[in-house]
Amino acid sequence: MAVTSRQNRGVTDLDLEQVFRGQWPRILASLVRYTGSIELAEDCIQLAFERAATNPDRGLLLNPAAWITTVAKRIAIDAVRRDATLRGKLPWLVETASPHVSATDAPGNDDRLGLLFVACTPALPPETRLALALRFVGGLPTREVAAVMLVNHAAMNARITRAKKQIEGEGIRFESSDEFELSDRIADVRITIHAIYTVGHTASDSPELGSALLRATAIELARALRAAAPDDLETAGLLALLLLTHARDNGRLDENGRVVTLERADRTRWDGDLILEGLDLATIALPGGGQFALEAGISGLHCQAANWESTDWASICRLYDRLVERWPSPSAQIARIVAHSFGEPGPLVALAELDSLPDFGVLGRQVVAARADILRRIGRTQEARAAYGLARAMERNAQVSDYYGRRIDELAD
Repeated sequence: MAVTSRQNRGVTDLDLEQVFRGQWPRILASLVRYTGSIELAEDCIQLAFERAATNPDRGLLLNPAAWITTVAKRIAIDAVRRDATLRGKLPWLVETASPHVSATDAPGNDDRLGLLFVACTPALPPETRLALALRFVGGLPTREVAAVMLVNHAAMNARITRAKKQIEGEGIRFESSDEFELSDRIADVRITIHAIYTVGHTASDSPELGSALLRATAIELARALRAAAPDDLETAGLLALLLLTHARDNGRLDENGRVVTLERADRTRWDGDLILEGLDLATIALPGGGQFALEAGISGLHCQAANWESTDWASICRLYDRLVERWPSPSAQIARIVAHSFGEPGPLVALAELDSLPDFGVLGRQVVAARADILRRIGRTQEARAAYGLARAMERNAQVSDYYGRRIDELAD
């Protein structure tokens, strides 16, 4: 969003840009809940930001996000009154005629979760659901969503536009937690929340390792989903997994801001409170035997180890075996082989298993990186250097690529 240059009695252009970047998903979700239309909500928010850029109203100083939300709702009411088509589709806006009236309660008391349920309609394919979630719930610009999804900007823009029209054309509405059939979409919502966190964990085509805002958004959504479905064990597993992964976030970089492996991480920098909360949730979730519960159990075992040498690889391998048996995804298969390379049957068998894997496409660089690490550990230095070089050439994140380069230099020495 481009904000007209001006200074609004203390509310600067930079202030509005920060509100747009940080609060846009919440404002959008609130407007979608209020209007029932993604497209109308987007247009009204854009107009509200434009008015904020030139409006001297001192109410804007106190809470820019609330001011913009209120103004956007008023714009929506005016638009419906003027447009006969909108009056037919959205009659309640004319009837309420107040920007302070809430059309319905959001699932988990988080408007963004309600919007995510809309995006996860079974009418849309999984990749489109993720694109909508990253754009509207995560707040990523369309060009960044396109980079994540490995398509060009124009194609992604067209996909999102078609999805919005389909949602509106089929009358898919933002419902309250009482009315919503959580069981119909909760599995897809869980998968999408996890995908949002994963995208934020290691950003593609970026000089940064990941997006802290996306990671925080995913955790907040997982907490809201847990509040909406407190008895769902797999939702507890999802939240446990995200918390246990996030607890180790400060140890992903060394004192120079460079990527380090779990083996070399400074575990004193891990967040003990998040680990305790995550372990409690993992204990609740594990009896359910779900995918996220098992992954949370694996992450919990890493968090409980005082150091790399005391890692309980036998238990980790058992959990990975159960995970791959039930959900044989490419990423799970690769991670299981890596775990077995540290436990039983050991690195040589693991290397053979990696070499026998099919072509996993974009996950191929994970296979190459795993091979490089095993080759390094068993002393096949030249092959390891070549594998790290290939992984570096395939990697899109600058910091991870730098890590592979440092491994190559270490092996050269």
